[in-house]
Amino acid sequence: MSTFGALKRETRFMLRDRAFVVWMFAVLCFSSFAVWSGLAEVRQQYESIAFLMDADQQDRSVEFSKQSDWGSAAYYSFHLTYDPPSDFAFAAMGQRDASSWKHRLRMLALEGQIYEHDPGNPELALIGRFDFAFFAAFVLPLILIFLLHDLQASERSAGRFDLLVASAGSSGSLWWRRACLRSGGVLLATLVPLLIAGIFSGTTGSTLISAVVLVVAYILFWTLVCLWFASWRRSAPVILASLIGVWVLLSTVLPAGSRVIIERMVPIPTGAEILMTQREAVNDAWDLPVENTMGPFVERHPEWAGYTHSGEGFDWGWYYAFQQVGDQTAEHLSEAYTAGRVERDRLAGLFALAAPPALLERRLQNLAGTDMRSVLAYEGRVRAFHSELRDFYYPGLFRGDPFDPGRLSDLPQFSP
Repeated sequence: MSTFGALKRETRFMLRDRAFVVWMFAVLCFSSFAVWSGLAEVRQQYESIAFLMDADQQDRSVEFSKQSDWGSAAYYSFHLTYDPPSDFAFAAMGQRDASSWKHRLRMLALEGQIYEHDPGNPELALIGRFDFAFFAAFVLPLILIFLLHDLQASERSAGRFDLLVASAGSSGSLWWRRACLRSGGVLLATLVPLLIAGIFSGTTGSTLISAVVLVVAYILFWTLVCLWFASWRRSAPVILASLIGVWVLLSTVLPAGSRVIIERMVPIPTGAEILMTQREAVNDAWDLPVENTMGPFVERHPEWAGYTHSGEGFDWGWYYAFQQVGDQTAEHLSEAYTAGRVERDRLAGLFALAAPPALLERRLQNLAGTDMRSVLAYEGRVRAFHSELRDFYYPGLFRGDPFDPGRLSDLPQFSP
């Protein structure tokens, strides 16, 4: 029989298998739900950003109308910063569930603001989000295992194995055809919702192609694993238990173990430590001599060395100077925290090479711009914007420029 004829026969046989049809429908439903929930989350985040941008502008306009000096204008005005989701974020929300992607900043000490998080959903933090990346990395292998583990064992138990091998002429080609057809069905049911959602959300073609290649390679890997175990002359339950054991090892044990190892290899301060260090420095400054504040400040900003404050009464320049000194006090912790996250992420990428589920999830997050690198890039933009705010207000605070509300229209604008 020709190869085409053999494929046609196996396809008819596969489509008459009700269990296979049910599994394909389940895969289609899971994939559709995963991308739908991702699209819904992305839409909600865009709506939140649009609402906050409008409210931010209105709130700042109202506050500016009430102020009569530079210090008050800086103190009472908030500035929205945000990191909009990418056109592929619906497939892999990644770090957007764990890290803040929006802030409302004031011209106060930054470290006390940048590590403040919105209260999250504790159930979501516990079980994780069911997005396409999670579905493809952790659920798809289980479905492939259930579909492929008994390719040969079921035929042996039914007494058809020798007859099938004899009629096929080549034992290997028979099982390859069956495995590839079943895996191809799984692949099709998985990718169709992803591609439709990608086109709907405007995802670039190169990103979609990269995602498809990743999923195809991943399904091929698990197909080969299942084929190897299915070739054992063991009963179907034994093969199934062995494959599930491999899945548990690769998807749970290795990622969890590597996380523990990495955390011990690379200890880092926490955001709470940084926040407390900065706030203690700011609070202590109220009771310290002025020179204790202005000395470290002038070292960073020598252009304001001529500024003087008697130390009696309140002065906005001194107030914002010790706000920045609070940031400088916590700077070493903040830098260690950033460097530690970079190193942990690098090591996690290396460990993921031994755990394909974690590797696929990381690669999809890279494509979606929801990985740790994207989080750190957003934090860098927030820091740069806050520095621009200080550069805008400092001349009025330390040089004593008359307050001019018209100049507030020149305030720096955050660019995502």
